[in-house]
Amino acid sequence: MLTENELKRYERQIRIFGEAGQERLKNARVFIAGAGGLGSPVSIYLAAAGIGRIRIVDHEKVELNNLNRQILHRDEDIEKEKAASAQERLKKINPDIQVEAISEMLDESNVLELVEGFEAIVDGLDNFYTRYLLNRAAISRNIAFFHGAINGLYGQATTIIPGKTACLRCIFPEPPSPTTFPALGATCGVIGCIQATEVIKHFVKMGSLLENRLLLWDGLNGRIDEIELERNPGCIDCGGKRC
Repeated sequence: MLTENELKRYERQIRIFGEAGQERLKNARVFIAGAGGLGSPVSIYLAAAGIGRIRIVDHEKVELNNLNRQILHRDEDIEKEKAASAQERLKKINPDIQVEAISEMLDESNVLELVEGFEAIVDGLDNFYTRYLLNRAAISRNIAFFHGAINGLYGQATTIIPGKTACLRCIFPEPPSPTTFPALGATCGVIGCIQATEVIKHFVKMGSLLENRLLLWDGLNGRIDEIELERNPGCIDCGGKRC
């Protein structure tokens, strides 16, 4: 049940999906990988929306060159662990939710344990090695996976439902060459907000998700396009899995 305080806090969005929808958000458990450029807007808007339990994982510390886009953090957070800084900020945004901060590097030894018990995984990462780990963990645990990525003024997002949609490896069989890419904070905001919206729709069961669709954001020219996706039956990560 929603408290009087929660009914007041979420009154404007309850008009969209009702008290039942808000209760689903209150009971939702979301795992966010990364407290950086994408993890910042995603976690801020999921916390503000009332996601009941958020676990945010990041092993890095805040640096000055993060602050143009990683809006969870401030100058006073430099040299602080990003996960701890994120937890502090999110609890100030919404003290009624549970926020767990874990300062660990995601790898094959811990990823399944870290995502255990969660119903959604959000990709706020900047490298495909760890994204593939999350992709396999989502498939193994049958957890919805919300991918996002940016490069300068461009970005992309898709929603992956194991056994139903193309997985990340189906879409990108080989990782792009590792590089330090340019990053505009506003681009992170656009893609992060799309990811947060997808997560909320997933839990309140409203609208159409970006299933088997890769949304492409061209911020330079103010355009949004889509690519239709198909599962690869021979995919090394999801081939053969069915709902």
